Amino acid sequence: MQAEQISIFLENKAGRISEVTGILSGAGVNIRALSLADTSDFGVLRLIVDDNQKAETTLKDTGFTVRKTKVIAVEVSDRPGGLHNILAMLFDSGINVEYMYAFVRQSGDNAVMIFRFDNPEGAVEVLTEKNVTIISGARLCTM
Repeated sequence: MQAEQISIFLENKAGRISEVTGILSGAGVNIRALSLADTSDFGVLRLIVDDNQKAETTLKDTGFTVRKTKVIAVEVSDRPGGLHNILAMLFDSGINVEYMYAFVRQSGDNAVMIFRFDNPEGAVEVLTEKNVTIISGARLCTM
């Protein structure tokens, strides 16, 4: 039930994100979601793409440091309290969110959030028990 993201480690300097998007564009890789975290010296660009293997190979071949990470994509009711309900059930079960970011889609009653948990198997168990929809990696990449 887990999806896969790629993380690219970047020097924090002008043009580095544009370089990554240009490389992926040239390789025909479509970015579906992204998150960027930075410090004064470096950043981590996390991506959900439609072809992880091609993205990873192409970026590594051009000198970038790339890592694949398992994440969990969850449908969240798109209304006040929707995200809180998910976070509260995870907190109550002792599962920590390491980070999360939104996945934008064109229409629907639910939003999609991408989560990295300290205990992904436990998170899947809790979410499944609570009837929360977990989106497979294959479906996520085609949304």
